[in-house]
Amino acid sequence: MEKWKTIKSEYHFKTPFGNLRKDMCQLPNGAIIEDYFVHEYEDWVNAIVLTEDKRVVFVEQYRHPGEGFYLEIPAGKIEVGESHEEGILRELREETGFISTTKPIKLGEFMINPATQTNRIVTFLILDAFKECEQELDETEEIEVKLISFDLIEEMIQEQKITQLFSVSAYYMAKNMLNKSIVLSSEKR
Repeated sequence: MEKWKTIKSEYHFKTPFGNLRKDMCQLPNGAIIEDYFVHEYEDWVNAIVLTEDKRVVFVEQYRHPGEGFYLEIPAGKIEVGESHEEGILRELREETGFISTTKPIKLGEFMINPATQTNRIVTFLILDAFKECEQELDETEEIEVKLISFDLIEEMIQEQKITQLFSVSAYYMAKNMLNKSIVLSSEKR
């Protein structure tokens, strides 16, 4: 297989949230796609945030495109000059008021939708989180913080109470990491 060739690119609009670009592409077989739309976004970060008493920090908020309220893990986009780790710690503090003195554990880095988007999501596990301050929300944000026992999350996913895909995948990656840690620590004894 060969990569496509970009013949022409133009922006339909640019915003602080993201850009919409229209490309004209030539495929290896010579076919031309006149209007291939690409959404350019900064990378996103999210985290399963676990308190000392094994509860997961969730945020619930209205999502206009989904026309409903969604239970999600803390997440957001990277600011200019920020590392992924700095970004998730900032988002966690701003959205929830929680922090941790434990270094975030990177669980994975994934393309959101490489068919139409340029960004990745970097997923972390944050342990030993605690409430440090009040939320620092933007004027467009209304977020309710919910603490849910780690042991209830899988059932809530199965019952469709948690339906945001990035939250679901992060939970299973964190569960896998935590199970491996328990097995490894018991093998060392």
